[in-house]
Amino acid sequence: MSDLEDIDLENGDAERDNDRTGDDTVHDESEAARIAEALVFASAQPVSEAFISDRLPKAFDVRAIMLRLQQEYAHRGVNLVRVDDAWAFRTAADLSFVIRRDENEVRKLSRAALEVLAIIAYHQPVTRAEIEDIRGVQTSRGTLDVLMEAGWVRFRGRRRTPGRPVTLGTTRDFLDHFGLEELRDLPGIEELKGAGLLSGRIPANFNIPSPSMNDELTEDEDPITQMDLEELGLLAPGGASEE
Repeated sequence: MSDLEDIDLENGDAERDNDRTGDDTVHDESEAARIAEALVFASAQPVSEAFISDRLPKAFDVRAIMLRLQQEYAHRGVNLVRVDDAWAFRTAADLSFVIRRDENEVRKLSRAALEVLAIIAYHQPVTRAEIEDIRGVQTSRGTLDVLMEAGWVRFRGRRRTPGRPVTLGTTRDFLDHFGLEELRDLPGIEELKGAGLLSGRIPANFNIPSPSMNDELTEDEDPITQMDLEELGLLAPGGASEE
């Protein structure tokens, strides 16, 4: 065998050794937890479990790792919180007053906006006409614009009924802002009564619906297309996003 062939074989062995070393970089759950922790810490937005999973060997249970980290941070100044299928670091609730900045406080929503947001949260997927039917009054486009600009409400799809009305739903930012892990954490009727948000003289048959936990389109919804986005004013003609 020639010297050149010997060098090629040695280089090939070295490359294979490097590949194996790369695969073994994350060799235990503690190291995997450190990587997951770093990924969440470096992001300003909640980080999905899928994103974390893509950066760890398949052998690791990402949900189990995140739950362990959540316990470790439970009594610290910052907590690791779950937002739907994502994770984020947030200031501990009992310390939020310490770092609150008045100049950055979110503008208070109008009563109409709060009502619309509550209806969308509990009744989603819901159309504008259905919102108006529940409230008993018309809903202005400005009210929906405020909720969308806040990032709490989104267009889900189009209902398979005459006129194909747009359906609305809440976003992950909605859950994050209100400190909810998932929609089932929304307060029920007894909690709302206890908080003084419902009158004591409500109808006997009054009930609050359980919000849908499925973020996927329902059987009577079609996905939003590029043409729909243009019609709704979210895209300029031709598909380019409006500046």
